[in-house]
Amino acid sequence: MKAAVVFEKGSIPQYADFPEPEIIKENEVLVSVKAASIKNLDRARAGGTHYSTDNEVQQPKIIGSDGVGYLDNGTKVYFFSKNGSVAEKVLADRQLMVPIPENLDFSVAAALPNAVMGSAMGLQCKAGMQQGDTVLINGATGITGRIAVQIAKLYGAGKVIVTGRNETALQSLLKLGADEAISLKLTDENFKQKIKEIHGETPVDVILDYIWGHSVEMILAALKGDGTFSHKTKLVSVGGMSGDHIQLSSQILRGTDIHISGSGLGSWTKEESKLLFSEIIPGMFQAAAEGKIKIETEDVDLEYIESVWNKEIENGKRLVIRI
Repeated sequence: MKAAVVFEKGSIPQYADFPEPEIIKENEVLVSVKAASIKNLDRARAGGTHYSTDNEVQQPKIIGSDGVGYLDNGTKVYFFSKNGSVAEKVLADRQLMVPIPENLDFSVAAALPNAVMGSAMGLQCKAGMQQGDTVLINGATGITGRIAVQIAKLYGAGKVIVTGRNETALQSLLKLGADEAISLKLTDENFKQKIKEIHGETPVDVILDYIWGHSVEMILAALKGDGTFSHKTKLVSVGGMSGDHIQLSSQILRGTDIHISGSGLGSWTKEESKLLFSEIIPGMFQAAAEGKIKIETEDVDLEYIESVWNKEIENGKRLVIRI
């Protein structure tokens, strides 16, 4: 069969022949793949730089972590697979599979779940977001941030504030449901003052952060308490596009009711992972089928994987490989 294969760590995936998988375990099922999205996770795993690949033995492997396709009985499904996903056929675990509504396009179904994992899991499982909460999404102009805005509104957020550097993308989030946009191009003092004003008017309950780095330092400084009672705020780290480290004053932790956690592979409990496949992704598929969640894709046929691997995709779109 044909697949997108990495032969050496850090090399560009190639359109190549690969042995067709055979069912060995009882819980496995064969999927005829129709589409698979390419995310930062997939690029990092293919390059051997993601923490989940630290103990892997280097050998030719199919890229990708999830995809969509048909079972032998014609059922349309989304699947998660540790065996790769950008191939004509893939083995998947029955427990890590979700039916897809018939009227939902394969490209949308392939692109949506990773963004859901990077938003809904943080909002629901780690932050315990409640209806009416004020949610600040830091670094919201990427594809996952755009989905996070829409999901926060679906979950009943009373107010959604977004930050970002791309002015055009930032303003477009207002059309997706964001209530207020703050540019990360502001001076540090102006940015912190803006956060302080918002926090004073409608205290921030949840911060969903995609970029970490200096912007988080500024947000925490803006929320710092003054020795009186402070509002409980839950900060959930999902990404680190602006750097992997921050300087954190112990005074902020002692003087502010701030709760910091992360959301990603390894941080979810077994119960939360089950919830992802049993309720969260199916619910978001249905919302997308009903037009309540929108995601844009750039579709490319499998045979062109080498030419698009390092291509810069238009902001707000997810690269999807069609098979």
